[in-house]
Amino acid sequence: MLHQLYISLPWPPTCFSQSFSSLNSRETWPQQPSWVHTMVTTWKALWAYRFYLIVVILPILLLPLPILLPEKKVYCGYTIILMALYWSTEALPLAVTALLPMVLFPMMGIMPASKVCLLYLNDTNVLFIGGLMVAIAVEHWNLHKRIALQVLLIIGVRPALLMLGFMLVTAFLSMWISNTATTAMMVPIAHAVLEQLYKAPKGQDLEEGKDNPTFELQEASPQKEVTKLDNGQVHPVPPGPLKPKSQKEKEQFRFSQGMSLCVCYSASIGGIATLTGTTPNLVLQGQVNEIFKENGNVVNFASWFIFAFPAMIILLLLAWLWLQVLFLGFNLRKNFGFREQAKEQDKAAYQVIQREHKQLGRMTFAEIAVTFLFVLLVVLWFTREPGFFKGWGNLAFPNSKGESIVSDGTVAIFISIIMFIVPSKIPGLTQDPGNPEKLKAPPALLNWKTVNEKMPWNIMLLLGGGFALAQGSEDSALSMWLAESLTPLQNLPPPAIVFILSLVVAVFTECTSNVATTTLFMPILASMAKAICLHPLYIMLPCTLAASLAFMLPVATPPNAIVFSFGGLKVSDMARAGFLLNILGVLVIMLAINSWSYPIFDLGTFPAWAQTSASHCVVSQSNTTTPGP
Repeated sequence: MLHQLYISLPWPPTCFSQSFSSLNSRETWPQQPSWVHTMVTTWKALWAYRFYLIVVILPILLLPLPILLPEKKVYCGYTIILMALYWSTEALPLAVTALLPMVLFPMMGIMPASKVCLLYLNDTNVLFIGGLMVAIAVEHWNLHKRIALQVLLIIGVRPALLMLGFMLVTAFLSMWISNTATTAMMVPIAHAVLEQLYKAPKGQDLEEGKDNPTFELQEASPQKEVTKLDNGQVHPVPPGPLKPKSQKEKEQFRFSQGMSLCVCYSASIGGIATLTGTTPNLVLQGQVNEIFKENGNVVNFASWFIFAFPAMIILLLLAWLWLQVLFLGFNLRKNFGFREQAKEQDKAAYQVIQREHKQLGRMTFAEIAVTFLFVLLVVLWFTREPGFFKGWGNLAFPNSKGESIVSDGTVAIFISIIMFIVPSKIPGLTQDPGNPEKLKAPPALLNWKTVNEKMPWNIMLLLGGGFALAQGSEDSALSMWLAESLTPLQNLPPPAIVFILSLVVAVFTECTSNVATTTLFMPILASMAKAICLHPLYIMLPCTLAASLAFMLPVATPPNAIVFSFGGLKVSDMARAGFLLNILGVLVIMLAINSWSYPIFDLGTFPAWAQTSASHCVVSQSNTTTPGP
């Protein structure tokens, strides 16, 4: 990713090219000693082969640990530390590192290979695959673009409302499809609207049907996949605006920066609202199901949505207010467009959106069918096993305890299979253009070629590796050892523990994959909760949300990298805007976990399903959680 950002910069400037040529000439520099030349060459060679060296040297450096302490829990700790270092340095691709438990766990006697391999395609991974196939169908038929343009037409193009409109649309779309794909679509739209808002000369031709090349949707490409953080791609985008000169240009330039940041931030924020919105949420569900097998499916689509959606709305509104203050200032009359001279430019920008919406034409049969199946999927998810009343899963497919044996993954795969069956046009026979005598049926809503190109298979392996680590920690008694080591934390107030851990995860995820961060922290946090007799979800839920608070650096998450590569932003701009947003995010998480999440997950008591995994824990009044201030 850094390489892509580097090559997009206009460096070196042409005005310095002559100087650089003269500096590199032998006549300019004094003759260097041979040993200096040797050192420079050696250092360049080491740097060029750094990833190979890291892959080979790290296991050797850590080898004394399992040799001196030949125990299963030490072997498992060796594997976890090695994978954490590989994930942090990206010496190996994230998905390749996630395959190490398949090799190391059987060889170290921690788990048999047959048991390890099953963890790479469990119910959570099935939910991930099914949910993404539905999202791919939405993208394939351009339904997300139609939704985005329709909402922008309703909200309008006044500066503050325009920013809010883009944030609402981006957040809504990222609840259901990839954060990266959402950002890649919305950023060109935002800059095309701004171009008309600020640069459209008087009398510019805005007739219907005229193409706007900057408005074209950037489609995903598996060849340009980013291994960092989420299941997305960074797409080539037009260069950013030139450095502004006049005061008016400076204001326009800052608004352009704010629009770029509002898109990538709202994509990350929107993903936390649904269980399938971003991968860390699925990591939490899978880890809870692996570590606490008798939890009764406490984390499902409905319970997660009721918990996370209000937090998403609050954080989104706070982000809108913060970006408005930072990039638009406190002039409400100006921000909300109460100026006569702005009406013509507002009209031009509005017509850009209106024209592009009209070019989509009427909704096709395929779009209507995908919309119906998508809504059906969401309804089935919410009503399967909501918890506060008996769902269709409890009534139609109960087990001996009355729990649904049909999971959210079952529903997602069911709807996905239907999309492979339903035709994309009203059923009927048509002639093949290449051979008029040959009759041809319309293609289905979804085909395997499209799925295979857009499905991030690497994330599925990354999820499986995390589940294997969690199960290995249990089987090797490493989690029990961690639980005993963390008992002194019982003296701290539970809200203080959650606040500190959320900050740590939020900082850690700025420079490491949010999926890898969640995968590494969840087993440790589960052990900590059992050690101090706290409800495991009281610690695990906020830290999972904190893993999505990657707002400060371009490399933190692919949406940030997309807007950064688009141009017009410096790292300092993103860091300044993202720092306070990280703090606000942690505070919103603290509000959520200490208020409305209590009745949803019954956080006031230590649950029986966690007690069975840690029978030494005796629940008392001093170690139960109470809502914070």
